[in-house]
Amino acid sequence: MTDRLGPGDVAPAFTLTDADGNQVSLADYAGGKVIVYFYPAAMTPGCTTQAIDFTAAVDDLDSAGLAVVGISPDSPDKLAQFKTAQSVAFPLLADPDKETLTAYGAFGSKMLYGKLVEGVIRSTFVVDVADDGTGTVAVAQYNVKASGHVDKLKRDLKI
Repeated sequence: MTDRLGPGDVAPAFTLTDADGNQVSLADYAGGKVIVYFYPAAMTPGCTTQAIDFTAAVDDLDSAGLAVVGISPDSPDKLAQFKTAQSVAFPLLADPDKETLTAYGAFGSKMLYGKLVEGVIRSTFVVDVADDGTGTVAVAQYNVKASGHVDKLKRDLKI
C-alpha cells in the first residue's frame, strides 16, 4: 500500500508544468489555501465530470479563500486540449513521472473492477500554505467518487 497523508502532515512540495506550459508550485499559493486534487486521465468521463464540477464551484471556493489545482499523469499537451474542451477555470498540472502523485499517496495499488491494479487513486487535499511556501495538509480524502465529490467537499468545508 502507498503511504497516505492525513491532516497535520507536511504537504509535499511540487513544481509541475501546467496546460499552458508554465511552472506551477505549491509555494505559489503561499499565505493561502489550495485544493489539490488528483485524477487518473483527462478526457475520460469521470475526470471530465470532476473538472466541470470544480469549474462550476470556482467562484464559491475562491470566495472561501480556496484556489484549485488538478494533477494527473497526462502530458501538458493533453491537459491543454482538456482545459480548452471543458473550459476548465483553474490550473491543470502534468505529473507524467508520478512523483507528486506518489508523494501524496495518490498513486499505487487500488481495486478496479474487482482486480488489484497500480494506478492513480482519485484523491483530494486541502493544503494550508504558509507564508514561506511550505504546506500542511488540512483535509485528505482518498478514493473519492468523481460524481458529487465537489458538492460533498463544499459541504464538508461548510461552503
